Amino acid sequence: MATTSTLSRSNTQSLTPAPAISAPVVFLGRLFFTLIFLMAGPNHFAHQSIAYAASQGVPLASIAVPLSGVIALVGGLSILLGYRARIGAWLIVLFLIAVSPMHNFWAVTDPMMRQMQMAMFMKNIAMLGGALLITQFGAGPWSLDNRKK
Repeated sequence: MATTSTLSRSNTQSLTPAPAISAPVVFLGRLFFTLIFLMAGPNHFAHQSIAYAASQGVPLASIAVPLSGVIALVGGLSILLGYRARIGAWLIVLFLIAVSPMHNFWAVTDPMMRQMQMAMFMKNIAMLGGALLITQFGAGPWSLDNRKK
């Protein structure tokens, strides 16, 4: 029994991050997670992006694409700053659900393009998972949501 309790305690301790390093690591995680939304968001206002979306069958692309850019930027900033991060994460969830079907690898016949579209689709699914985690756990330390009152 002593071995089991010692093993359980050491496993629990190894899963708990050191407090001194936890805050900066969580902040870096938020930064790295949001970079793609903050960098790609402004592209949603470009004529080329709107035209591409229209060619892919996006209805009302001239409205939908810029709106998706606003959602990506607001959601990304919210998560990065940790201000109402759970709401920002839901915005990112909405964004990813809306844009992911554009990477319809299942309908592409060219093998190279199919592989690229599948990678883009799976990237979006992975980010969707991260956003869903933020909706439940929030921004963590070093965030405006977690500041001392």
